[in-house]
Amino acid sequence: VQLVESGGGSVQAGGSLRLSCTASGGTFRRYVMGWFRQRPGKEREFVGVFRGTENRAYYANSVKGRFTLSRDYGKDAVYMQMNSLTPEDTAVYYCAVARPSTILSSLGNIDAYDYWGQGTQVTVSS
Repeated sequence: VQLVESGGGSVQAGGSLRLSCTASGGTFRRYVMGWFRQRPGKEREFVGVFRGTENRAYYANSVKGRFTLSRDYGKDAVYMQMNSLTPEDTAVYYCAVARPSTILSSLGNIDAYDYWGQGTQVTVSS
C-alpha cells in the first residue's frame, strides 16, 4: 500500500490550502482515510478522517468549521480543504488509512492506522 500526498506549502494567515492523498495497492472504498498532523515540538495529532463505511467525516475540535474533508471513492483519494489557516496550523500533515472495522472511538488513535503517507509540510505565517 502506498499513500501519496500533495498540496502542502506556505500561506499567510487567513489563507487556504487543499491537501490531497491518493492510495494505491488495494481497494479502499470502505476504509477510513484522513489526516493527522505534527506541529513543531508536539506529538502527532488527529485532524480529521473520512469513514468510508458511513460516508461521513469526523474532525478535531481545533479545525471544525475551517477544514473540510471529501472523498473520491473512484480514485481512492481523500482531500482536505483548509480555510482560515492560522500559524497554529503549521505542521507536517500525514495521510493515514485505517481498516473499515476501526471503531468510532478509535478514530483519533494513531495506533488504529495501518498505513501512513510520507507527510507534507504546511507553513502558515502571521
